[in-house]
Amino acid sequence: SIPDAISSVLVAREGHGDMALSSSIGSNVFDITFGLPVPWLLSTAFVDPGSTIIVQSKSLPLQVGTLMFMVVLVVVTIHLYGWSINKRLGICYFICYFIFIAE
Repeated sequence: SIPDAISSVLVAREGHGDMALSSSIGSNVFDITFGLPVPWLLSTAFVDPGSTIIVQSKSLPLQVGTLMFMVVLVVVTIHLYGWSINKRLGICYFICYFIFIAE
C-alpha cells in the first residue's frame, strides 16, 4: 500500500534499510494471513452462520505461492549477504517485484 511504501522509504533514508524491508514483507504476509481470513471468518460465523465463501480467483494460489517464495528468497539472500542490503540486492528485489506484478 502507499502508506507502507512511504514509511519504508522514510526509515530507509534514515539508514534503517532492514526495517524498511521487514515492513514491506511483514505487511504483505499480514494481509494474506490475517486480512483475508478474518473477514471471511466474521461473515461465516456471525453474518451468515454456516455459510461458505467461494473464492473465484484462479490466480490466488499462484500469487500467494509466489509471494511466499519471494519472502523465502529475500530472507535467504540477505542471510547470504551477511544480513546487509546493498544496491545489487535492491535491484534483484525490484525485478522480483515486477515479476510478481506481471503475474
